[in-house]
Amino acid sequence: MPTLLARSPITPAVTRPEGVRVRPLPRVIGADVPVPVRDGRRVPYANFDYAASAPCLEAVHEAVTRALPYYSSVHRGAGYASQVTTAAYEDARETVRSFLGAWRRSAVVFTRNTTDSMNLLAHAVPAGTSVVVFESEHHASLLPWKRAVRLPAPATPAEALSAADRALRGCPIGSRLLVVTAASNVTGELWPIEELAHVAHRNGARIAVDAAQLVPHRPLDMTALGLDYVAFSGHKLYAPFGAGVLAGRADWLRAAEPYLRGGGASASVGETTRWAPSAEQRHEAGSPNVLGALALAAACETLSPDWDELAAREEALVARLRLGLATLPHVRELTLWGERAPRVGIVSFTVDGWNARDVALTLSDEHGVGVRDGKFCAHPFVRHLLGEDRSAVRASIGIGTDEEHIDRLLTALAALTAR
Repeated sequence: MPTLLARSPITPAVTRPEGVRVRPLPRVIGADVPVPVRDGRRVPYANFDYAASAPCLEAVHEAVTRALPYYSSVHRGAGYASQVTTAAYEDARETVRSFLGAWRRSAVVFTRNTTDSMNLLAHAVPAGTSVVVFESEHHASLLPWKRAVRLPAPATPAEALSAADRALRGCPIGSRLLVVTAASNVTGELWPIEELAHVAHRNGARIAVDAAQLVPHRPLDMTALGLDYVAFSGHKLYAPFGAGVLAGRADWLRAAEPYLRGGGASASVGETTRWAPSAEQRHEAGSPNVLGALALAAACETLSPDWDELAAREEALVARLRLGLATLPHVRELTLWGERAPRVGIVSFTVDGWNARDVALTLSDEHGVGVRDGKFCAHPFVRHLLGEDRSAVRASIGIGTDEEHIDRLLTALAALTAR
């Protein structure tokens, strides 16, 4: 039987000599796009909303453009374009596997986003599974579970470990799952996921990690950290083409009924239906988002060689922003574990006497600065941090952020608080 092409011509291998930079740091599309402000000028957009949706990397755009002439159906087509597209799609799966440091036998299922991934996992857990989750989670990780013990936001990382340990020990006999974030989408603070994985396994539980806010900023190695499941979104990883990933242990996924029932998920259909045996086939029914998967893989390949430089650059920008905010007497930064807690490029704050929406609109209308306002799909956590039902402002940093953007935001906030 003919076999598919060994490697797609639209996903060529890239070699990078050891210690030699063969290209500049990654760039995003739209980093310098001009936007109008109230006085009639047009200024370069200062985008501080990366935590919601990151712009497209130039390399991702180029990868999708390369793929478009060959775009065709995957897995069941015999034509050349279908073979090329299928090979590229499966190459993308292996790229994601490598990016996450996932075990060779792990499932890597393409989804729509982190929310879709967590709902897929919630669909696949065995009946009666006890789930432990902190109230500080994003709604994508907080809401999908049928049977969950919801823990209050811990005052320290050590308290997170002890609270998870107590909760898991108290669960009924049977399957158990601990669900945690890797980096908070509200405060940017990093959670002790390796230690939490040890706690979970010590109590006969598995751990599922929402890595949506970590993987755009730092590398993640599932094997080294002992993580059972990881979910993330392409649109936060500079690949805004509607793809996400659920990666992890395949047994629960293989045993579950298909997340969607349709073509591709079935091995045979007659009076009875036999479902596809692999987790990927079983839960990727219908024509998949091929271009989204290729875009996501291109982002993984683009970021992987540059983590050290990107992280160092981000840390300098975050320090500049936080130091500047600390000098503004009416601005209060939100933090769960204190100002010294390690974090990625996400900073949320309130402004005394100002509604968060008004702050965001003023920054946009008068200064060309784009921030996020609200409760960031983490309502219980924001209420915990603010002690009341209020909203906050979030400034999130990405590859297109520079020092001028930071200084413009700080200058704008200083002017706003002086009114």
